[in-house]
Amino acid sequence: MRRSRFSEEQIISILKEHEAGIPVAELCRKHGVSDASIY
Repeated sequence: MRRSRFSEEQIISILKEHEAGIPVAELCRKHGVSDASIY
C-alpha cells in the first residue's frame, strides 16, 4: 500500500486553513500540493 505524503493532522490543518478563508492557490504554494489535491 502506498504511503501518504502528508499525515492526517497535516491534511486537517490545511483544510481548516482553507475554511478560514485562505485562497486555494496560496495554500498550494505554502504546502507544496496541487490545487486538484485540495479539491
